[in-house]
Amino acid sequence: MMLKPARLLLAMLAVAAVPAFAQNLATVNGKAIPAAKADQMVKQVVAQGQQPDSPQLREMVKKELIGREVMLQEANKQGYGNKADVKAAIDNASQSIIINAMLADYVKKNPVKDADIKAEYDKYKAANGGKEYHSRHILVTTEQEAKDIIAKLKAGGKFEELAKVSKDGSANNGGDLGWMSPGKLVKPFADAMVALKPGAITETPVKTEFGYHVIKLDEAPRDAQFPPFDQVKGQIAQQMQQGKIAAYRDELQKKAKVQ
Repeated sequence: MMLKPARLLLAMLAVAAVPAFAQNLATVNGKAIPAAKADQMVKQVVAQGQQPDSPQLREMVKKELIGREVMLQEANKQGYGNKADVKAAIDNASQSIIINAMLADYVKKNPVKDADIKAEYDKYKAANGGKEYHSRHILVTTEQEAKDIIAKLKAGGKFEELAKVSKDGSANNGGDLGWMSPGKLVKPFADAMVALKPGAITETPVKTEFGYHVIKLDEAPRDAQFPPFDQVKGQIAQQMQQGKIAAYRDELQKKAKVQ
C-alpha cells in the first residue's frame, strides 16, 4: 500500500521520535531528564556496594532524579542559581570533580607495585625493630607535683589511682601507655624507661617538653611486634599512593608560572 506524502512524513517523524523518547528518563515541566543520567547514578550506587542493579534500584533513582529536577527548577525560579555564593560553591565543586577525575586516571596509570609495598613494609620493620616496653606514666605540670607523687608511691600508694591526675589521656587508663618502641618516644622519657627494671618506678621526676613524668615499667621488654604484611598491605599501598599524588601535584606546581 502506498502512503500519501503527508502520511509518509508523519510516519517517518513518528519512527524518528522513538529513540529520542527512549533516551529520556522523564520530563519535568517540559525539561527532559536523560536516561544516561540515571545509568550513571546506578553505576555509582553499585560501585559503592550499596546494592546491586535492579528494577527497584532504577525506580528509586528515577524518583530521586525527578525530585531533584523539581527542586532545581523551583530554586532557579527563585533566583538561587544567580547568587554569588551559590555560583562560587558550584565553581569549587566543578574544580574538585575535574581534579579528582584527573587524579583517578593518574592512579590507574601509575599504580603502586606490590614489590614497592613489600619494600616499604620491610623498611618500617627494620627502622622500628628491637625491643618494646610496656610502661605507665603520670604527667604533671611541676617538678614538685611529681616528687609528691613519687613519695606517695613509696609510701604504698597505687600507681593506677595516682595516675588519675595525669595531664593526658592515659589518666583514664591508669597511666597505661601500652607497648611502645623507645624510638617513638621523646629521648628523656625513653632513656628513663629503658633503665627501669620491671615493676620499678623512676626515683626522680623526668622532665620533657610536655611536663614532668613519673614512669613505671610494667613488664619485661619484648621483641617488637608487627602485624602480618597481608594485614597492612592495603593501608601501606594507600599511603604510598597518596605520596605519589602529592609528588605529582608538587611537580605540576613547580612547572606552573605563578605570579
